[in-house]
Amino acid sequence: MSKPTYVHEYKAIVTVLKQYLEGCKQAKSSIMKPAFNEQATMYSVDADGKLAGGAIQGLFDGIDSAFRPSPEAQGAIVRIEIVGTAASARIDANDMSGFCFTDFFHLLKVDGKWTVVSKIFHTHVAP
Repeated sequence: MSKPTYVHEYKAIVTVLKQYLEGCKQAKSSIMKPAFNEQATMYSVDADGKLAGGAIQGLFDGIDSAFRPSPEAQGAIVRIEIVGTAASARIDANDMSGFCFTDFFHLLKVDGKWTVVSKIFHTHVAP
């Protein structure tokens, strides 16, 4: 085989993304926090069409204060793309504390470990 395969890297990224999903489902930022680099950011567009977000701590605060456990919530890792030490991923989630999201993540392999360095998202109208 002359081209690299990323099976091991793919599985490692799935593990990271599952931490995020499980933290959302349980409404506990402590579960998802290890998936994120301490310098990570999160952004979206607010109801007025303006850029909103900043440091990833905003996600953790929101999960702990505004989310409720949603054990029946569904989340799917729709896509993962990997090139060397960089990756991007998409997750679609339904009924996470009454919300539906599409999340886009950028990950880097830092010191041998995959970590989310940025998250952008769109909130859908819940069915």
